[in-house]
Amino acid sequence: MTSTQRTSATTTATTTAGRIGDSPLRPDGALKVTGEFAYASDLWHDDMVWGVTLRSPHPHARIVSIDIGEALAVPGVSAVLTAADIPGSNAVGLEHLDTPALATGVVRYEGEPVALVAADHPETARRAAKRIVVEYAVLPAVTDPRHALDADAPLVHESRRHDGGGNLVRKMQVRRGDPAPTAPVVVALDFEVGMQDQAFLGPESGLAVPAEDGGVDLYVATQWLHVDQHQVCRVLGLPPEQVRLHLAGVGGAFGGREDLSMHVHACLLALHTGKPVKMSYSREESFFGHVHRHPAFMRYEFGAERDGTLVYAKADILFDGGAYASSTGAVVGNGGTLGLGPYRIPHVHVDCAGVYTNNPPCGAMRGFGCVQAAFAHEALMDSLADAVGVDRVEIRARNGMREGDRNITGQLIDSAAPVAELVRIVRDMPLPAERSPDEVDIRELPGGVSNTTHGEGVVRGIGYAVTYKNVGFSEGFDDHSTARVRLEITGGEPVATVHTAAAEVGQGLITVEQQICRTELGVERVVVHPKDTAVGSAGSTSASRQTYVTGGAVKAACEAVRAAVLTRAAALLERSRESLGLDGDKIVDTSGEVLAGLADVLGEDAVEETVEWRHRPTRAIDPETGQGDAHVQYAFSAHRAVVDVDVELGLVKVVALDTAQDVGRAINPDAVIGQIQGGSAQGMGLALMEEVVVTGGKVLNPSFTDYLIPTILDMPPMRIKVLEYADPHAPYGVRGVGEPPTISSGPAVAAAVRAATGKALLRVPVRPEHITGA
Repeated sequence: MTSTQRTSATTTATTTAGRIGDSPLRPDGALKVTGEFAYASDLWHDDMVWGVTLRSPHPHARIVSIDIGEALAVPGVSAVLTAADIPGSNAVGLEHLDTPALATGVVRYEGEPVALVAADHPETARRAAKRIVVEYAVLPAVTDPRHALDADAPLVHESRRHDGGGNLVRKMQVRRGDPAPTAPVVVALDFEVGMQDQAFLGPESGLAVPAEDGGVDLYVATQWLHVDQHQVCRVLGLPPEQVRLHLAGVGGAFGGREDLSMHVHACLLALHTGKPVKMSYSREESFFGHVHRHPAFMRYEFGAERDGTLVYAKADILFDGGAYASSTGAVVGNGGTLGLGPYRIPHVHVDCAGVYTNNPPCGAMRGFGCVQAAFAHEALMDSLADAVGVDRVEIRARNGMREGDRNITGQLIDSAAPVAELVRIVRDMPLPAERSPDEVDIRELPGGVSNTTHGEGVVRGIGYAVTYKNVGFSEGFDDHSTARVRLEITGGEPVATVHTAAAEVGQGLITVEQQICRTELGVERVVVHPKDTAVGSAGSTSASRQTYVTGGAVKAACEAVRAAVLTRAAALLERSRESLGLDGDKIVDTSGEVLAGLADVLGEDAVEETVEWRHRPTRAIDPETGQGDAHVQYAFSAHRAVVDVDVELGLVKVVALDTAQDVGRAINPDAVIGQIQGGSAQGMGLALMEEVVVTGGKVLNPSFTDYLIPTILDMPPMRIKVLEYADPHAPYGVRGVGEPPTISSGPAVAAAVRAATGKALLRVPVRPEHITGA
């Protein structure tokens, strides 16, 4: 059961269901729960062939030769391609063009694509791929990021030997206040976070269809259509008008679809064969086909007064970026600027770096650099509370940011920062009932129906965490979105059509777009145009930004449409535009009196406006001090976790995971709750079970059999309190929702396990052997 409460809200009075503040049914909801929704893996074309990828078995090796003869001889095979067949540039990447579409000369991680096969059946393609003979000369690999910058470390990218970059992707330093501060109370720790997978349920899939103009149409599950288009164009050597991307049904993303996967490969095969090509990864291949969350090694030190007031903080954060940069640079930016948590700290010394290794590439995942840091700074806040004898909730409230404070980069927090309120709210929520020794339900105990305990050895613990996260892109990135809105009379009633390239990945954006159009135009019927690159870029569906940025664009486009309609009406009615209003199918005056019908104004015409909308700018930080207005908005959340731990077997049952979060304005309250629940599940998963286990550059558990994620039996009841302190700088006062719960939930769970066991537990996920010491 989920308990929800909303406070500090201002709700728009509505006469049309499905406006801002309502929770209309999602148009894709029933289709998804009944299994009728078409995902990318369901794409089909009558004359299509199937594509598969041959991948490297080595973390680091030189490609001596590739023999495709036997593969081409397999009946049903229509193409076998290698890097030599790429017509354009064999270099892609989100921040650095360091990633080959197909390996050439060297492979840098296990699973790197080497060759492609197209055949009339997927099994035929897989059999043919196994007949490609690749001779490798294995090279020394760097697999421990802590030694990636050593003078004798193998270079992941030999080209960086000449530019002096070595294995460093990016290093950031943040300096503020006294460079050599002291304090009467000092606490410190080292913390390690393992590699987490996004674990979306829909594997990478897509369909590339060659076009008569020599180009290609790609239907693909992605997060960022236009950046994908730009990279595919580079490899194909084609202009954007010949490479058209269309969003296919997305089965989850969480950052793992920001980078290319099968996009270029399917297009290469389609253009080479002249036939539509479908590619769909298996679960095992998916683990090698997308980036993961960065593992991190961190050392933190806090200095405080004897009452617990923070004086200084030091942090050294190291992210393992894997073989290619992906978004490691931006992750370093977040880890460095946000890595000390939502606290007032006068003196700051932070070093944050991301490095290349021969491990799997790492990039975007929900929480983006803040998740790893939160485990460390929240564990250290507990240590500080214990050291000074202050309650663990009050230590956070005492040091928590408030509106008007400046964070560690010197940026003014110019909207609500209710840190103390949030953490006190979760503290004051009712606790779950204590277990009765006389009424044992093994389903509610650690180990569940495995019947490992009847309560003996089970200890309860409670933990707290509070965190914050930036919303939108940062450090001077030109963060914008484009929306096209069309208003016309169809079948005697007004119909609005909204067209953006903002990817719907399951978060409910299409519903939000409809709600905004209904609110601004007063119409009942709103059609969401299929997402594609025929309209301007909407940026990535990431960074909790789409409701803010694309929502802002849709709002602005609706306002432009309304203004155009009222300009027409003013001319027709010989009234000033300022005296008129649009209310669905009516033109009204300021008193609400109907003056004309919309049909009278539009006739058979349509009014269409396209707007490119930007939030207020951010700026690059100073490279020496790390000071500057790096982010556009901050979102705050707090969690309280209650766990039962079988201290003899090391098993954990999360009994409750309660949270409070400021969302600015809940555009769709039910969707907000869903985001908070889902984000909390992912944070809990990292705390207790989720890890891509990599040894010597090799992935040991590329399956959902061995990579464990929380199920419905693992998720506890949640009490959720949503605060709505509107951000005056954002459309409708919204604040990003999706990422903060992933950041604060995991550290709260880890803290609760520490409270139950009395152990430091300075690595996540916490495994049974960490608890038992076995």
